[in-house]
Amino acid sequence: MLNNTGIKNFALIGASGYIAPRHMRAIKETGNNLVAALDPFDSVGIIDSFSPGADFFTEPERFDRHLDKLRRGKKNSIDYVSICSPNYLHDAHIRLALRNGANAICEKPLLLNPWNIDGLVDIEKESGMRINNILQLRHHPVIVDLKKKFDGITSDKKHNIKLTYITSRGKWYYYSWKGEKAKSGGIVTNIGIHFFDMLGWIFGKNQKSHLHLMQDNKASGLLELEKANVSWYLSLDGNDLPEIAREQDLTTYRSIAIDGEELEFSGGFTDLHTISYQHIMRGEGFGVSDSRQSIEVAHEIRNQSLSTDRYDFHPFVKK
Repeated sequence: MLNNTGIKNFALIGASGYIAPRHMRAIKETGNNLVAALDPFDSVGIIDSFSPGADFFTEPERFDRHLDKLRRGKKNSIDYVSICSPNYLHDAHIRLALRNGANAICEKPLLLNPWNIDGLVDIEKESGMRINNILQLRHHPVIVDLKKKFDGITSDKKHNIKLTYITSRGKWYYYSWKGEKAKSGGIVTNIGIHFFDMLGWIFGKNQKSHLHLMQDNKASGLLELEKANVSWYLSLDGNDLPEIAREQDLTTYRSIAIDGEELEFSGGFTDLHTISYQHIMRGEGFGVSDSRQSIEVAHEIRNQSLSTDRYDFHPFVKK
């Protein structure tokens, strides 16, 4: 049961991770309270910067009991649970939130396997709660303008897109859960799913996927969407950084070229979680159905065989 005040109570799962501070900041900047957090690791001093009064748990059983007691007390019941845990636990933690009468706000990917999507839809209906997925690129001003532009084009022309995303990662990455395909979904899901979601949002349904390269630290292929062919390249290997990035001592390089024209959106990412929360608070969040295509695309790519056709390889694969 949601409280009737304008201020909402939040719990957070995965407080020690990289993305958790963005959620803590979003909770605070939208005028709400973080009242409880869970993480098996206790290096969570970051909480003091946002909500030092929050209760903290390292055991999910005690955290679940705490949420249940708050729900039964009603006065301080949890309205939202923000989920920043490892990818393979998102499904279970969404269910935990809904069981405790709270809406869920989940980091990408909502799920690893598409056959679990309908189960979440059923639980959402049974509980009367809402599942929200953080798809922050859909709020980036450049991407919003891009969607408006192509929504206004009635031509049947298929656009040619080159997507390149290189983000250097050290040895630690491969020893963490992120380096385990069964837990993270591998590079295609962990690194690429936001881009697959964004491009599908603008250029339509996926029609066919071709896989040209698949390694632990890099992957590439071609997606045929309704309105565009997307040649994509994802990498965690710093050696792949182009000269322009190395000259500026950058560890990340992102590029999207549409019909040969570069789309500049290197900045504007810092506030996207807060903007996402503002939309969710207004009942305008992205739900399960919004996430379906990107989950299906990522699952298909990471389970398909290398394509025997050799057309339209990404330039980074060619070289």
